[in-house]
Amino acid sequence: MKKKLYILPLIFLGTAIACSTIKPSASEPTETAESTIDQEVLSDIDTLSIISENIIDEVEKDSLDFLEINPVDVRWDLNDTINTTFSNNLDSLVYTWYAKNTLKTKKPHQAPIELSTETIPDSVYIQRLENIPSLIDLSYNKIVRNYIELYSQRRRSQVEMMLGLSEYYFPIFEEILDKEGLPQELKYLPIIESALNPTALSRAGASGLWQFMYGTGRMYKLDINTFIDERRDPVKASYAAVKYLKDMYKVYGNWHLVIAAYNCGPGNVNKAIRRSGGKRNYWDIYFHLPKETRGYVPAFIAALYTFNYHEAHQLFPQPSSLPVACDTLLINEQLHFDQVANVINISKEQLRELNPQYRADIIPASKDGYALKVPFQYSAKFIDNQDSIFAYKKEFYFSIKDKVVNPSDRYQKFAHVTPKDKAKVYYKVKSGDAIGLIASWFHVRTSDVRYWNNVRRNLIKVGQKLVIYVPKGKESYYSNFNTMGYSEKQATLGKTVASSSSTVSTTSSTSNSNAPFVYYTVKRGDNFWTIAKKFPGISNSDIMRINNIKDDGSLKVGQKIKIQPKS
Repeated sequence: MKKKLYILPLIFLGTAIACSTIKPSASEPTETAESTIDQEVLSDIDTLSIISENIIDEVEKDSLDFLEINPVDVRWDLNDTINTTFSNNLDSLVYTWYAKNTLKTKKPHQAPIELSTETIPDSVYIQRLENIPSLIDLSYNKIVRNYIELYSQRRRSQVEMMLGLSEYYFPIFEEILDKEGLPQELKYLPIIESALNPTALSRAGASGLWQFMYGTGRMYKLDINTFIDERRDPVKASYAAVKYLKDMYKVYGNWHLVIAAYNCGPGNVNKAIRRSGGKRNYWDIYFHLPKETRGYVPAFIAALYTFNYHEAHQLFPQPSSLPVACDTLLINEQLHFDQVANVINISKEQLRELNPQYRADIIPASKDGYALKVPFQYSAKFIDNQDSIFAYKKEFYFSIKDKVVNPSDRYQKFAHVTPKDKAKVYYKVKSGDAIGLIASWFHVRTSDVRYWNNVRRNLIKVGQKLVIYVPKGKESYYSNFNTMGYSEKQATLGKTVASSSSTVSTTSSTSNSNAPFVYYTVKRGDNFWTIAKKFPGISNSDIMRINNIKDDGSLKVGQKIKIQPKS
């Protein structure tokens, strides 16, 4: 039997594959098939264990249905006033960040115009909405009309600024939405969320272009710490927002409800569905939603309309200071914006605009690296001067002394200021040495030796290497101290030390004498040399011999040792 072959046009096949992950709109009839919601998905999003049966249905439909333009759902019976908080925020969010960075003068062909006072008929709005290809239902009613007039008439300057900013941000949103297979219309969500202000912060604590709360941001793997807040990163926050929207669509299967849940959370949407008797149309649950959320979907539809028909309302993009082309560099070491600005002569304000996720103008060190976005013309300059950038005033911006170090590594990790016009030499501590003696041999102050080597309470160990700074040109002279004996080093100070034979005879006579012993309790900072200095005629070797001690580093605080003073 000969098989029949069916060939679809490649363009439709490709589109079907790209969009097959998107479920059909729930605004079309779905009562013929009912199913319960996937409890595992819902448990991750909503605190409730399950949404009541018959609320969420899934319907298998032709994946090419979305190519048909959805008829506009006109609701003449609905009307409501615009939330004043939304209107006020639209002013502040734009002006607090971008007004100073955008051109206030219009282009020559955009001279001030007289707006028509004629009221646009509802039929015109409906026809224009029908002409917008959208997978998301574009409803129309008096509430939507109010928001369209807010954008197109009463907030014209803010809309023109956002039109200009959209030339930079929309390509970022569109690429990510396309990659994840979601409707491109969702790029308008940041318009009503943040007015395209990446550092926008709501009274509730939501931050960034997509207005993530702290907990939601962490749930979607956004890094938030002292130095970085990835809720303000246009790229990473967009990926997180797309994942959140996909999760919501798995729950509701209706973009209006998804958009509402994005604003007020799935818990509030579920309550509104229950209070409406299980209805799943946004306009049916409108008055059961929180008051601040009711205007969210109408504002979204109005923003989508205004951006598609801005020329019809004589609205034109205002140029922004954001560059058209940028390049992204991966930074592994800690870096301050001042280092970049001073070496390659770029404005620090522009670095802040392009990298709003860095809270303190500092990119922290990271094994995986963090992104630094710069205008395209500066990327080659950064690479050519990379070593100079990281070295520029590094000790000033990142003081090593402020770092937390391992106490066992304090000698290696401690950093001191190098004296000017001095040369560095090393001295290896020997038995019987003390900080004061070493300082006198090298003609420096005891406090300097302690500071250079991070020594506390004069405690040094045999074999420890000490850094000493000496006059330039005398390095070889002072380096020889490592090979000298105690008497030779003392001789450099003009002091003589008794020979070993006389010492032996002296100690022998001392040991044979009947002089009484005294007991000394070891204190912090003591060593055999400092103790011997307290008793005239006694050497550190005398103390060690009398107490049968062979290790000169074995003294302990509180230990009692015998001393036989000489008469």
